[in-house]
Amino acid sequence: MKQRVIFALLMSFLLSLLMTCWVTWINLGWVESFFTQWLHAFSLAWPVAGFISFFIGPEIYKMSEKLSH
Repeated sequence: MKQRVIFALLMSFLLSLLMTCWVTWINLGWVESFFTQWLHAFSLAWPVAGFISFFIGPEIYKMSEKLSH
């Protein structure tokens, strides 16, 4: 269980960080308020991504195992 929590936190952190950066940059470009807007988007995205990663991740893992065999 400990490993599952750590994995969910790290994976959701990294994906949220990178995806919110990318989408913020696509939507706004390199503007003065970029970092403020990016951090706002990240603060909203990470908790949701963590929840999804923790609760739905194991089912996605099972599906990927079935599809790969």
